Amino acid sequence: MDDVQRAKENPILKPSPGHAWEEAGAFNGSVAFDGKIYHMVYRAQSGKKNHAGVDLEVSSIGYAQSLDGINFSGHREVIPPVEDWEKYGCEDPRITKIGDTYYIFYTALSQYPFNASGIKIAVALTKNFVTFEKHRVTPFNAKAMALFPELIAGKFAALLTVNTDNPPARICLALFDKAEDIWSPDYWDAWYKNLESHLLFVRRYSQDHVEAGAPPVKTRHGWLVVFAYIKDYFSPPPTFGIEAVLLDFKDPLNIIGRTLEPVMQPEAEYEVHGNVPNIVFPSGALLNSDKFFIYYGAADTTTCLAFVPAEELLKSMLKNGGPTARLRRSGFNPLLSPINEHAWEAKAVFNPAAWYDGKAVHLLYRAQSQDNTSVFGYAKSLDGLSVNERLAEPVYLPSQEFEQKLVPGGNSGCEDPRLTQIEDTLYMCYTAYDGKNPPRVALTSIKTRDFQNRIWRWKQPALISPPGQDDKDAAIFPKKINNQYVILHRLGQSICIDFSKNLNFGEGKWLEGQHLMNPRENSWDSVRIGIAGPPIETARGWLLLYHGISHHVKYRVGAALLDLKNPTKVLARTGEPILEPELNYEKFGQVPQVVFPCGAAVVKDTLFVYYGGADTVVGATYIKLNEILE
Repeated sequence: MDDVQRAKENPILKPSPGHAWEEAGAFNGSVAFDGKIYHMVYRAQSGKKNHAGVDLEVSSIGYAQSLDGINFSGHREVIPPVEDWEKYGCEDPRITKIGDTYYIFYTALSQYPFNASGIKIAVALTKNFVTFEKHRVTPFNAKAMALFPELIAGKFAALLTVNTDNPPARICLALFDKAEDIWSPDYWDAWYKNLESHLLFVRRYSQDHVEAGAPPVKTRHGWLVVFAYIKDYFSPPPTFGIEAVLLDFKDPLNIIGRTLEPVMQPEAEYEVHGNVPNIVFPSGALLNSDKFFIYYGAADTTTCLAFVPAEELLKSMLKNGGPTARLRRSGFNPLLSPINEHAWEAKAVFNPAAWYDGKAVHLLYRAQSQDNTSVFGYAKSLDGLSVNERLAEPVYLPSQEFEQKLVPGGNSGCEDPRLTQIEDTLYMCYTAYDGKNPPRVALTSIKTRDFQNRIWRWKQPALISPPGQDDKDAAIFPKKINNQYVILHRLGQSICIDFSKNLNFGEGKWLEGQHLMNPRENSWDSVRIGIAGPPIETARGWLLLYHGISHHVKYRVGAALLDLKNPTKVLARTGEPILEPELNYEKFGQVPQVVFPCGAAVVKDTLFVYYGGADTVVGATYIKLNEILE
């Protein structure tokens, strides 16, 4: 950002050779202002010494104070590692004052060599920076916790980063009825079980890493939060940067603005060279008149300060708006996994179609045997997020010559169903494959009453795409437009659309398709795209979810909005994915790094989306419909 100015006094805090406890580092400072004095707590790092039976540089929490927020003095160690749960170090404090109490959250290291299970959050409470009341906070791996400076809807509120050392890291919101809940194991057990509902979606791509930065700062527009955004974290060398989001006053999970690029990256000599080169790490922030102060650690060695014109930053963030909405995963994921005792679904279950009949969500999922034959199984969900019933036998089998196996051991059968209800009939498009010829789109149907009564009286399937062409990912719109059926499918690398007065294909009449949407260069969907499930009618247009592949060869999910009367017109398209492979069951399996939805259902005001993870399991996600439409 061009308007960022580094303080001419930088570094404002340096290691002190005269203090053994901070002779190697004095960095990641966080500041609270009481109206007269700026109180800074920071990570102090000793030289190498024998500590608790091992040789290491030990981190503790130091303290300094200032009258102007720039020139700090009076260094002293205030929180050394003395408890068993912090015996190998206290790192990276964040300080917030509420009432007459300062809450100092820090990273507590309980194990050496350092590992995720021994890296957790602790808190120290003080009124005078002389005596401290200390508590363990999280029972799980976490770092970078910071308290909001006032109660939100009568509750204490905090941001923290979960699974920082066991990625993917997630920045989350926690709300507490009383201060004692902050260190309550019962509170955190219940909170962690519902982790997906607490997420703040700030990460753009799965190869990146995020970590909560400074405590939130109240502005006239919303809560301003700076955080660490580390690009290409899993493909060294990573690029450290500082970014910012603006959160809604009443609902801090609602992002109302953000930066689209780093506010800062390592440039100055003291940021490029140090104990760990090329790092700027935000740890403190204040509004000071018309300037936004950002305190940050430089190269894990010193504490520095930068100034940003506050109104200019806020205006640019509000102009950018919030990020693309993200699908939240069910806490019951994976919903379905292979069953060894069922030969027909012993290898994999994935890529489910969905139909909501007003009472339950019905899933038809692709099931694969050990000889790679695909059939369809059935499961039912009453709440959309868990499975209440699953049949022990398949409900649809390959019955036609065009889906019989021609290559022993190769893939064949019925793949990737999509269900559409029109009046009293459920139409199912799926991929028919014999293992030798290009895959083609097949169409069948069943009466809704038969489906609900488990009378699997399917109409004889017929091919509707031309021979010799790889055509897949097909679905029918749930209503006619201009008295014509509308069909989406994938030809080549693009999503195509067809209009037909009837569904009688064959004998020279095949899907042909005009291009509806193409891959976008230099984007997450730059190589190939295909629909997820049938489009969903909304007041704003047809909501179409689709998958995209980039040069990273990852299947991710995005959304588009089509005109209601003329669905060949694309009104909007997400710039970022709304779901991507992050969890182990999505990253590892038959085909790694895949999330592939084939069905969705709208229940009241919530959109439920069902997908295959790594071509091995079935997962469920959800989002408020208005959120994704916005």
